[in-house]
Amino acid sequence: MSDESRDFHKPVRRPAELFDRLFAAEDPAEVSRVAHSTAHALLARVREDPDGQVVDRLVAFTDEHGIDDLAELWSRSPAKTLPGALWRLYLLQLMIHDDPRTAALLYERGRAALASADAVVAGAPTPAGPAELVALIDQILRGLFEGDFAVALDRAAAFCRVQASGATHLADDYELTEPDRASAFTTRALRLSDYGVDLTACAALWRRDSLI
Repeated sequence: MSDESRDFHKPVRRPAELFDRLFAAEDPAEVSRVAHSTAHALLARVREDPDGQVVDRLVAFTDEHGIDDLAELWSRSPAKTLPGALWRLYLLQLMIHDDPRTAALLYERGRAALASADAVVAGAPTPAGPAELVALIDQILRGLFEGDFAVALDRAAAFCRVQASGATHLADDYELTEPDRASAFTTRALRLSDYGVDLTACAALWRRDSLI
């Protein structure tokens, strides 16, 4: 790629607040049809022939193109569907890539506070810094395309629960001194907790061949 081409191919970054953004659609029936058809076609194509370069491009998609194209396809899908699961994984990845320092802070705080095996299931090293969290979420997303799909979803769900615990505890820390910041962490904790529930359910549906 020439230097001139690189100037027009810079990674598109989006703010972490996109984690809580909702995208509108004018025709829900058509959106649902397109969401399901694209999700199933993409996953079937890649898993039947998991070419490394193709998987690399899928893992790096939001770094290269941002989140808006995927949002148009999948953001309105119900949580416990294939496009809904893919959307949540990509949005989670974007949140980590956009602010890995905060992600690492939440993860370490949550790991220390949780009395569960979620940190082990998620698979991050101890301690997990920003670079390790970025590598982990990319590895989990890669597992959707070339590994055990249900295991990848379970790892993502565990990751969400660790992050949600960390966000809850940080919200408590800031409640008296920085209420706006506390509110933002509370919102993130609730969303992450919901995603953990949704992704666990999707993993169970996949194992029953019922994730549509």
